[in-house]
Amino acid sequence: MKLAEFAFPGPLRDRLIAAILSGEKTTTSGLLAEYEHYREELPKVGERELVVDSDERGVAVIETTEVRRLRLSEVDLKHAVDEGEGFETLAQWRTEHEKFWLSEKMRAVLRARSFTVDDDTIVVAQRFHVVERLS
Repeated sequence: MKLAEFAFPGPLRDRLIAAILSGEKTTTSGLLAEYEHYREELPKVGERELVVDSDERGVAVIETTEVRRLRLSEVDLKHAVDEGEGFETLAQWRTEHEKFWLSEKMRAVLRARSFTVDDDTIVVAQRFHVVERLS
């Protein structure tokens, strides 16, 4: 089973895991560039993934219910709100995601010193639900 790692280990991942387990978080967004960098296939509808916490322990199994490839400017408010991070506007969602995507950690992962995010950047928008919580 594929692993689902949300953000980097630490406080942000811990908050996202809590939101997944509470049912608040039912969507996530990633850059197509990250999938390409890792030569990783995009999630598929019906695929199940093991969600791991900051200590790499499995905490839940999620099932993908929708996958969309879209331009950053095409992300809709429902997707942003369903990320379960308290976003009320697309501007809030975009600001926080750009901060993460353009962070030094992400640049290091992508091995890209000059990396831009703009309206045409391709985002992978995934919708999922928890099928099992693990103890």
